[in-house]
Amino acid sequence: MTHDRSDPAPSRTSTADGHSGGTARSDDPRRSAAPSSGCPADIPLSVSDLTVAWDRKPVVWDVAFDVPPGTLTAIVGPNGAGKSTLLRSVMDLVPRVSGRVEIFGRPYRVCRDRVGYVPQRESIDWDFPVHALDVVTMGLYREIGWCRPIRRTHREQAMQALDRVGIADLAFRQISQLSGGQQQRTFLARALVQNADLYLMDEPFAAVDAATERAIVDVLRDMKQHGKTAVVIHHDLQTVPEYFDHVVLLNMRVVASGPVREVFTSDNLQKTYGGRLTLLEEVGEAMRRRERSL
Repeated sequence: MTHDRSDPAPSRTSTADGHSGGTARSDDPRRSAAPSSGCPADIPLSVSDLTVAWDRKPVVWDVAFDVPPGTLTAIVGPNGAGKSTLLRSVMDLVPRVSGRVEIFGRPYRVCRDRVGYVPQRESIDWDFPVHALDVVTMGLYREIGWCRPIRRTHREQAMQALDRVGIADLAFRQISQLSGGQQQRTFLARALVQNADLYLMDEPFAAVDAATERAIVDVLRDMKQHGKTAVVIHHDLQTVPEYFDHVVLLNMRVVASGPVREVFTSDNLQKTYGGRLTLLEEVGEAMRRRERSL
């Protein structure tokens, strides 16, 4: 287990014009390996000059930002802004036209065991005949090994992860029989059982019930307390200041990135969403109410 980083190190604040930043101390011996480039080995995720295109049409363009260690970072932007493509590119699931992505200073393929992933719920075949416990156990495949028996200790680890997200009583229910919120918790548990250092989550709050949303927030905050880092594609602007401490505003390019209190502003939101005034006014009012209550 890594040390508590509830007070994260100084972070980078960036805009579409460029970025600069600092580094943080880490006591994790896995982070002492020499980085493959100028990116410090304790920066969980560094993206530089990244461009991804489909049929020669850019989906994300010249994207650059750093995610500081021990933070909860939201990636926010309108539909079609390239948020999911960006996350998939980080994991080498889609080809890049140009740019560099590094996890703790190294290519993803070198340290993929340090990354946990929660995909969009819509991308999963929920008719596949497995129980919730089976799905969570899949997160241990690197520990178990291919074509090796699943031992009692592995099932105990999976049960603990299910208990952590509040659905241990549903361990032997077929996944197609779970509600949308329960399905999302199952895949969150699968990521948790990996005991990763960096978690990438693609809209984990989408179409879930209030209880599941609270459970996910509790897990994210617990991750942060234990020095983990989470990067979350998020669609609800009103809860960004409440749930996250770092944000990347994306609309094909990075409009701004940095601490929420510095870059999650009406001006940057206008630039990101292109004048959706009604929505932005609601968010602005929610932010003002929150500031008055502090």
